[in-house]
Amino acid sequence: MKYLVFTLLVFSSSAFAQTRLYVFDCGSLRLDSLAMFGLEEHESDVREMFVPCYLIEHARGRLLWDGGLPKTVADANGDVALTGGSMAYKTWIVDQLAAMGITPGQIDHVAYSHLHFDHAGAANAFVDTNVIMQRKEWDAAFSGSEGFVDTSLFDAIKPDNVTFIDGDHDVFGDGTVRLVFAPGHTPGHQLLLLELENTGRVLLSGDLYHTRANRRLRKVPTFNHDAGQTLQSMDKIEALLAESGATLWIEHDRALADTLKKAPAYYD
Repeated sequence: MKYLVFTLLVFSSSAFAQTRLYVFDCGSLRLDSLAMFGLEEHESDVREMFVPCYLIEHARGRLLWDGGLPKTVADANGDVALTGGSMAYKTWIVDQLAAMGITPGQIDHVAYSHLHFDHAGAANAFVDTNVIMQRKEWDAAFSGSEGFVDTSLFDAIKPDNVTFIDGDHDVFGDGTVRLVFAPGHTPGHQLLLLELENTGRVLLSGDLYHTRANRRLRKVPTFNHDAGQTLQSMDKIEALLAESGATLWIEHDRALADTLKKAPAYYD
């Protein structure tokens, strides 16, 4: 069975050359155990997870991908208790963008891999921005059936400001920035595939995988919405990686994050 998501396009040379990816530190999670991620103690020594936000600058606009931990964590100015661990956040993403001279009103689009609290923490700061959202994710988040969702983080977003999608989506219409539907972790979970001139293709994982061990062992977190669907999405994404030659960035991978350039430096 093939899981091909799309045919790679001939890219606009101007958009291709101007696309930039900025990586922001939007917090960290410290955990006593990885049992909830489906891993046994001996299968991974990871106990800290990176929480990122990303800004993509394109010839046709800016896209913010994932919103990090809530502002209240940054305001605490230290560790905040979390069941089975703690979390911390040095500088809120809106303040980090401001340091680069960018206001929320200058962000054209926002998309979230999913609406868990550590990915949608800044959502209400971008209520006037076009939000690109899988309809299944939106509906499930407000149904009250999903864990790790705090609707107060995004309840100010008006549906009129949401572009609802169902499946894969080409953000700027030229193939350089694509949302890839991969449900299972949540009903509307998605990844982001970028085409960068010098860096090449990069696929931002969302929470398809939390650690390298989850990927290597095909282990599914115990709290995922649908384990079987998660495995199907893993198959789809692994086929996409093989087809496209993209490099997968596991977003929560602290070891990877420590090697990445942080904004205002960028990848192009």
